[in-house]
Amino acid sequence: MTLIKPTRRDILKVAAAMPAFALPAYAQLGAPQQASNNGVFRFSLGDVRLTILSDGHFSTPTTGLGVNAEHAEVRAFLEGHYLDPDKGYSHTNHLLIETAEHKVLVDVGSGNRWFDTTGRLVSNLEAAGVALTDITHVVITHAHPDHIWGIRDDFDEPLFPDAEYIIGEAEHAYWSQDGLADRVAPAMQQFVAGAVNSFATEGLEWTLAGEGHEVVSGVTLISTPGHTPGHMSVQLSAGDKTLIALGDSMSHAWTNFSHPGWYNGFDSDGDLTVQTRKKLLDRAAADRISLLGYHFPFPGVGHVMREGDAYRFVPALWQF
Repeated sequence: MTLIKPTRRDILKVAAAMPAFALPAYAQLGAPQQASNNGVFRFSLGDVRLTILSDGHFSTPTTGLGVNAEHAEVRAFLEGHYLDPDKGYSHTNHLLIETAEHKVLVDVGSGNRWFDTTGRLVSNLEAAGVALTDITHVVITHAHPDHIWGIRDDFDEPLFPDAEYIIGEAEHAYWSQDGLADRVAPAMQQFVAGAVNSFATEGLEWTLAGEGHEVVSGVTLISTPGHTPGHMSVQLSAGDKTLIALGDSMSHAWTNFSHPGWYNGFDSDGDLTVQTRKKLLDRAAADRISLLGYHFPFPGVGHVMREGDAYRFVPALWQF
């Protein structure tokens, strides 16, 4: 008897073809529901084609927001902006940059190794008509689970086998330190193990990059440390237009702008996070630079307006 071993793509195609038997009767305002085919958003910057691809979403307690402020103040701010004061809701927005010769993907999501509401990147790539073998470059902004744990498929093989993998040299060095898992808080030990295991994925060779590294023409890395020691953001320049994929240098579309001095519990260096954020906000507002927030409401693209000593995120108009 011949044993037929289905590929991950075969499995996903079968799953995508299954009908949805249980649909919500209504979507309560303020309680987002997963809609069909809402994980792909295309637009252009100059002559470069861009696609935002969702890896899903996850929720975390709001006790991790604005940890250097009074929690009552943070709660009041969230309530005033019609946000749940107890539970945060984070989208996961990946940038795909398509030029005539290259397809550059920013971060790889968490696969099936994080929350059960994440791991949608591959199916959304397929919905966008992009094969895994089409990806020529993968840039990892930092080595937290929701950005790098999806680097391998279900058979522990590289998800994008033909791509060049790029990460900040300082970021790689931090997570690769001998004995780091013994020096971090217990909650962070799995982060260290996951980062090291992702780096060690068989068949991958890493390009360790610094500030200004050119991934492909018009796509460069900018150093944005604080959230992690070696965090990098990705800057795309096309003609007179610029977009910065922030990674987690900014992670909240309300607090980071109205209260740029607040930092979060998962920021490794709070003061440096704030310093980096303010520089980005100042530059984006002054130079009318577009921003993509990885955890902003999908598709996460917009601009920055200055409001006194603070700022406001202005989402790009979603045109159907």
